[in-house]
Amino acid sequence: MDFKYLKEYLGWLYYQYLLITGIYVLEPWEQSIFNSVLFSSMAMVIYTSYTFVPVHVRLAHKFFSGICGEQPESTMALIN
Repeated sequence: MDFKYLKEYLGWLYYQYLLITGIYVLEPWEQSIFNSVLFSSMAMVIYTSYTFVPVHVRLAHKFFSGICGEQPESTMALIN
């Protein structure tokens, strides 16, 4: 891969980010505050998802398998 093309592509992505969020109209110090808040929020969402979603999925699976009726071990052994 050509590094010049990669640099241009990353520049284009950053330009799209500026246009989509509308922060191109802000001053540099306002842009840095906006980016800090945005990336901090994204980091917290990712961390929370990584930490708590598996627990909720496990609990939901346990709840719904109890409601719908779980297959006994002997039946599962016959299927395999």
